[in-house]
Amino acid sequence: MKIKPYGDTINDGKVQLSFTLPISVSAKGIACAKEIAKDMGMIDPAVVNAESLSDNFSLYIVYGSVKAVVDMDKIHVEEITSKAMEREEIENLIKKEFDRNIIFVGASTGTDAHTVGIDAIMNMKGFAGHYGLERYQGIDAYNLGSQVLNEDFIKFAREKKADVLLISQTVTQKEVHLKNMIELVELLESEGLRDNIVLIAGGARITHELAKELGYDAGFGPGNFAEDVATFAINTLIDKKKR
Repeated sequence: MKIKPYGDTINDGKVQLSFTLPISVSAKGIACAKEIAKDMGMIDPAVVNAESLSDNFSLYIVYGSVKAVVDMDKIHVEEITSKAMEREEIENLIKKEFDRNIIFVGASTGTDAHTVGIDAIMNMKGFAGHYGLERYQGIDAYNLGSQVLNEDFIKFAREKKADVLLISQTVTQKEVHLKNMIELVELLESEGLRDNIVLIAGGARITHELAKELGYDAGFGPGNFAEDVATFAINTLIDKKKR
């Protein structure tokens, strides 16, 4: 099945693009924005909004059409397909399969100072009506906060004999999140810990496919909650136990 972007009518190829230019808002700035859109392959682009960000920076929103067509049958994406269990189901599964609590350690590692994501998964109050792991019976959840060095993260995990490591990566400028994620995997492998734990990453630009490529067991992006993470982690631990 082949598909195109949809704006006003099916298969019209309409798209909306926004970007910033290092110039002030002016007629020339608008003309520059249109030329950039044309060079990107947009047909008959129109600048539908232009606004000043500061004296020397401006934001443009451009609307137009593209010829791009994608064949869905040729697109293959690795994703987590298992359905998340309810909190009570997860608690009962832990009680059935393990004779101890499961240890989760989470943090925003590296230079990342954002904690909204890891707090939503870990903290008792959770987010949007979804309780965090601290509320789960059978789970001991340790949230180390932000800007935690990978070395310190691993040291704490070793001391607590962690079963599951959760890292949140929000800052992605210059691909700093990729470097940090790779470093964590390499450190775990060098200390002989990687095969003994479930390693999960999360963040706005994290996908399951990306996480797997970098050596993680899973990746969770926006729209996932504690029960999604816990379901995957506990089922993975059960699988490891059976091997």
